[in-house]
Amino acid sequence: MPSLFRALAFLLSGSVTAASVITPSLQRREAFINRTTCNGKTYTYQELAGYGFVASNAVDKFGDNLGGLGSAIALDRSTWKKIRKGSYEGILWTLPDRGWNTEGTINYQPRVHKFRIMFKEKPDATIANPSEPNLQLTYLDPVRFTGPDGTPVTGLDPDVSGFLSYPGFPTLPAATYIGDGVGGPGSGGKRISVDSEGFWVSDEYGPYIYKFDQTGNMVTAIRPPEAYIPRRNGSVSFSANTAPCYDPNKTVTPENAESGRNNNQGLEGLAVTGDGNNLYVLTQSALNQEGGPARQTNRYARLLKYDIRTNRPRFAREFVVPLPQFNNPSSSGKSRTAAQSEIFYIQDGHFFVLSRDSGAGYGQVDSLSLYRQIDVFDIKSATDIKSPANDAATGAIASKDGVLRADIIPATYCSFLDFNVNSQLGRFGLRNGGAQEPGLLNEKWESIAIAPVDGKDGDDDEWFLISLSDNDFITQDGFLNGGQFKYADGSGFSLENQALVFKIKLPERSRPFTQKNGD
Repeated sequence: MPSLFRALAFLLSGSVTAASVITPSLQRREAFINRTTCNGKTYTYQELAGYGFVASNAVDKFGDNLGGLGSAIALDRSTWKKIRKGSYEGILWTLPDRGWNTEGTINYQPRVHKFRIMFKEKPDATIANPSEPNLQLTYLDPVRFTGPDGTPVTGLDPDVSGFLSYPGFPTLPAATYIGDGVGGPGSGGKRISVDSEGFWVSDEYGPYIYKFDQTGNMVTAIRPPEAYIPRRNGSVSFSANTAPCYDPNKTVTPENAESGRNNNQGLEGLAVTGDGNNLYVLTQSALNQEGGPARQTNRYARLLKYDIRTNRPRFAREFVVPLPQFNNPSSSGKSRTAAQSEIFYIQDGHFFVLSRDSGAGYGQVDSLSLYRQIDVFDIKSATDIKSPANDAATGAIASKDGVLRADIIPATYCSFLDFNVNSQLGRFGLRNGGAQEPGLLNEKWESIAIAPVDGKDGDDDEWFLISLSDNDFITQDGFLNGGQFKYADGSGFSLENQALVFKIKLPERSRPFTQKNGD
């Protein structure tokens, strides 16, 4: 079990560089949908292989809604096996973030959920004869997170100023709440604020990195360099300006931090190398002093590398990742950044990254997503920007307008797997765009896990890539706070926790779970 926790990391213009060659498929059912060569390594998207979901009103053993499951996922690789031709089973851990928050943050205790998954390939599915869901997710158990002293952590937005302190830990973002923290009576209190993104967990509030043990107790916290820490009026301010549900008019001035991570755009992506020695985290978009928060200029995200071989993680290296941009007709033809929602370490400096637009999908104003992809980036030739100057509170690797400094070479970014291919989605009764009805893809896809097609070690380089959506706990039949707090989302929608399975081929001899980190 400890090895699992260590591993739980838990487009249209500008995304393809000269190092990337894309070969789309021209036929309906030939060998692949898309093939990309990124710095000499070839990735193939063969087909959409499966679909499943968890109902919007499902609850865990504490009586709380099973929502937001796709914020991060991790497959327990020791459990994955082929049980017969074309059929598989395994254990998948899923991570909600901060609970239901479409109408304000609440005192939700972040946790991970354990599911048994059963998957059966349906290669003959067609649009004319679509497959029923062929990925089954059966809920087993949760683990709730607590602070170093055993007090539950919370999904509430942190206080504008102030923090909590524990021996051996950096000062931690904290939220002071009244009553029970969801609008009911109670004694109130102050808890560590965690907007979970990744039993290593990256956080959007701090933005910090936390490690929890098998019982959910916090044992390690990493504060990133000062350039990442949000500041308002010259002082550290961890608030993301998301008022609690019981005080919706609460405001923060200024709304956006002057520097550091943007509101709710912290360390969204987390990955651990296959040997378990190194951890990477990537900001969702640019820091505010480097082009954020404007969506036209927040392209250059920062990637941190930590050596985690001991109980004292060491900050080792740092890089810049140029996120893709796409043309959005609603923004007067201006390019917008597709912020990233997850990363996954493959091998030899190559990563998967899930980049997407926002505000498009089931339950949103727009149904047609323009960019929703799992792409590849390579840091082998990128500049290591780690330095006292770049990482200071005033440090910047790009201008306020998002222009990268000339002395910095960013990672190579290569377009790869497009979620929005309707000729594939239709084979499972799904679609991108069209009426706001079941079958439309959810907006938020935020997770990546891979499993070998051979059911063993993936020596043939064929893998299933699994991704779950974050439904933001949107349901008309919701329960939280141990089942005592009943809610119905104001949107009027009930969104399933959707899951997709893609079949891909990695570069030859990738072995992502045994390859030593080579960057």
